[in-house]
Amino acid sequence: MPIPLPIPIPDIAHPRPGPTAGHVYLVGAGPGDPELLTLRGARLVAGADAVVFDNLVSPAIVDLAPAGAERHYVGKKASDHTLPQEEINRLLVRLAQAGKCVVRLKGGDPFIFGRGGEEMEALLEAGITVEVVPGVTAAAGVAAFAGIPLTHREHARSVVFTTGFLKGGALDLDWPMLARPGQTLVIYMGISRLAEICRQLVAHGLPPATPACVVERGTTQAQRVAPGTLATLAEVVREADIRPPALTIVGDVVSLYPRLAWFLPAAPDDIPHPPHVGCTAVHPDKSRPGSIS
Repeated sequence: MPIPLPIPIPDIAHPRPGPTAGHVYLVGAGPGDPELLTLRGARLVAGADAVVFDNLVSPAIVDLAPAGAERHYVGKKASDHTLPQEEINRLLVRLAQAGKCVVRLKGGDPFIFGRGGEEMEALLEAGITVEVVPGVTAAAGVAAFAGIPLTHREHARSVVFTTGFLKGGALDLDWPMLARPGQTLVIYMGISRLAEICRQLVAHGLPPATPACVVERGTTQAQRVAPGTLATLAEVVREADIRPPALTIVGDVVSLYPRLAWFLPAAPDDIPHPPHVGCTAVHPDKSRPGSIS
């Protein structure tokens, strides 16, 4: 039987202090499913004066903030940034200097392809105190919901995270390292370059028959898994019309899908709107007091 929601945040013995005025909390919101938010993150959002949130943060997490809290939407998707990163940094500094308790919600984990390090550097340079609250990164959460273990004694001795979209748009990756056998490779933000990525991995030593898949909108009720091989994956993804946000997983562990798949997303007709396909689809109401449109 499903557990009724909302669940009260339990008391924890000797919790860390907070929320604190004039302080910024970089909080990982997880990969999509709002129940993957940590207790620490939920407690801080519930006491925030201002919440600054990205495109991939579930609206259910933003709604944990008090009714009177400012809500600042600064979502990013490919080639479409509501605010440049420098403006986001300045916004965080301004809010903290105004004496507000600021929660910066970031999809996944703040320090794994989340620009949390850049934001923390800017805040510290401005004399703002910062706490980092880790989150479930997309690689761990999405792979788990797809039933793909990132490590397995019979298939993968290590796992590597990389990005398919470097600063400036370059795809100058360490291909020999990424193409090593016996490891699992997880690629963030690489859908638009998927054909080139697959070609490079094969050119640097991985067999064309290496299992690979792309998971779209992982951990949400709109999750879709497109399995294939390095030789076929780009075409499979094109035919399925898979779009960001999506994660690519390469390696023998992918062969365990769908045998280990346990998560059954809702039927498409049961989804009120496609979550995480774009800024307005996830956060259609950006007109609340204190928000940035």
